[in-house]
Amino acid sequence: MIEKLKDQFTRYEIARILGARSLQLSMDAPILLKLSKEEEEELNYDSLRIAERELESGVLPITVRRPLPKKSEKTIKKLSEEEIKEKLEKEAEKKEKEVKEEEKKKEIEEVEEKDIKESGEIMEIAKPDDEVEEDEEEVKEI
Repeated sequence: MIEKLKDQFTRYEIARILGARSLQLSMDAPILLKLSKEEEEELNYDSLRIAERELESGVLPITVRRPLPKKSEKTIKKLSEEEIKEKLEKEAEKKEKEVKEEEKKKEIEEVEEKDIKESGEIMEIAKPDDEVEEDEEEVKEI
């Protein structure tokens, strides 16, 4: 039955179409073919079989789009040894700049930390012993 459609669609497209249409029919979509009660009973009210019949008769308003790869041509230029050396030198310079910038950032952070420590803005880390002493002082006050 479906053999006629194999020159139009791939087997995956046929499966997708039948699956989608069968789902629609199972969700009470109207049947696009006029089937007699005998034909419906013969098909056993099977939505997949009804979808096959609709596909074979060509009444399904379904469009299949096939994405095709874009054809583009690119010529690759062979680089000379001098050009390769120049590129490598540029990359090395960029890496050196990045390393220098990171070192500057670290130096700035260290200076800022020293300034903060000297000004006394950093709080010390609380220790469990400190909390016990505060609790004892509060009890004495009461």
